[in-house]
Amino acid sequence: MEKVWVKHYDKGVPATIDYPQINLHRLLEDTAKRFPDSTAIIFPGALGDAYKLNYRQLNDDANRMANALAGMGVQKGDRVALLMPNCPQFVIAYYAALKLGAIVVAFNPLYTPREIEHQLNDCEAKVIIVLSLFYKNVVEVRARTKLEHVVVAYIKEYLPPISRLLFGLLKEKKEGHRPAIGKVQNTHFFQDVLKANEPKAQVVDVKPEDIALFQYTGGTTGVSKGVVATHRNVLSNTLQLKAWATEVGIASGKDVVMGVMPLFHAYGMVTVMHFCVLEGLGMVLLPRFVTEQVLKAINKFKPVFFPGVPTMYVAINNFAKVGKYDLKSVKACVSGAAPLPVEVQQKFEELSHGKLVEGYGLSEAPVVVTANPVMGKRKVGSIGVPIPDVEAKIMELEKGDKEMAIGEIGELVVKGPQVMKGYWNRPEETSMVLRNGLLYTGDIARMDEDGFFFIVDRKKEMIIAGGYNIYPREVEEVLYEHEKIKEAACYGVPDEYRGETVKIAVVLKEGQTCTPDEITEYCKTKLAKYKVPKKIEFRQELPKSPIGKVLRRVLVEEEKKKQQTGGD
Repeated sequence: MEKVWVKHYDKGVPATIDYPQINLHRLLEDTAKRFPDSTAIIFPGALGDAYKLNYRQLNDDANRMANALAGMGVQKGDRVALLMPNCPQFVIAYYAALKLGAIVVAFNPLYTPREIEHQLNDCEAKVIIVLSLFYKNVVEVRARTKLEHVVVAYIKEYLPPISRLLFGLLKEKKEGHRPAIGKVQNTHFFQDVLKANEPKAQVVDVKPEDIALFQYTGGTTGVSKGVVATHRNVLSNTLQLKAWATEVGIASGKDVVMGVMPLFHAYGMVTVMHFCVLEGLGMVLLPRFVTEQVLKAINKFKPVFFPGVPTMYVAINNFAKVGKYDLKSVKACVSGAAPLPVEVQQKFEELSHGKLVEGYGLSEAPVVVTANPVMGKRKVGSIGVPIPDVEAKIMELEKGDKEMAIGEIGELVVKGPQVMKGYWNRPEETSMVLRNGLLYTGDIARMDEDGFFFIVDRKKEMIIAGGYNIYPREVEEVLYEHEKIKEAACYGVPDEYRGETVKIAVVLKEGQTCTPDEITEYCKTKLAKYKVPKKIEFRQELPKSPIGKVLRRVLVEEEKKKQQTGGD
């Protein structure tokens, strides 16, 4: 197919890339040779200080941990689970598993024991490396899994000296970071196994087509499924990201990236960890998004690149003391996982003077598929154009066997070197989304004459009211333009007359007051009558996924429960 979008690439961005036939951990080993003394990890403490690890140390520690895992019986193809937020131990353990040819399965540390048990059994993990704060959840399910070894990591092991001391005195016991572990069989301490092993590299034949990771989907469309991604898949997307950032002017071996996107999700894994390791950049790792902590980290460590999600930029834009912090080091941000409202984009660019562009990706193609050019042409509300070596088109919604014309709405399908092998042990689900070499994304979209794509909505979240198709994103865009509204979510609820009707959940900006009638009248000036919300709920916060994506399905489920119990 003709790639009409290529003409809109930034200067220097190639239409196609030459992908080396290597595995992912080779990137770390090569970077450790090229930039041995360059900072790999910056882990801030509570006092503005930070623990730093250079690339030589990172590679050595990954080798030590690989030797430790090998001693526990981990072999090529075995699954190693990681249950940790962003911290140095995550990166070390991740590359250690890859060096053995093992498959990384990263869990959301906020999972309940039931969710942990499901994923451990689904992937049949042999070893889990867990932060001590979450160890109790592993203990609860361990006997019902195939786990042979548990490695426990303490967050304070990589805090700078004074912060480590204060953490031990004020937080460690109080917050549950020092659980009673005792002498449990086949339970090890992270730092102990590092010290007990040499930094000599393991020699395992790991090919590009071998599986690197299982990335479990968030369950937004049902039961969580394990996306099977190869070394080639993830390496390809990392190189595509590097090519896309050509005009940003990132200095290899010197610059810094803000790493608050969770590394346990493919988005943070690729745009932060793998991108930094490829280019010898320093990753500022923060375990979770706290607005002021992020602002302090940007002010002090001067990152040039800040991958995020809209809710992060919303929080920064609305932070009362944002003017205290210098954000001007940030040259570029890619926003993904959810629609980026225009108002949010413009305000953040005013604050940082950097470029904030919307992109699009999914775990099934870890992870970026399209993006707006960073320095060149971009279109309001667009997810941009396909990045190098990605083909995308719009297919008819019902059967998906007919390509739609320019401007017509249908399902977005993509093809590229980053597209997954399939879902782990789920051949039926795999055959539904991988057809004729194309990945059917489940997103409704359209393409314009320049090859820019626009997401209309999720296929399963479209509202059908009185025979009319209503796309929640369109309503939300209007709501974000309202001067009093901080966040909004639009979703369909059952209606006896219309089948479904439009409901919105709204979070107001701090100090603002507003009535439902005020919002209704405002929407009437911006939307067709059938799209105007019929029900309005004011909330303190919206339900979000671990990466900050607003979960409309949770709101729908809450609504169903209300109706079943007769609630308002």
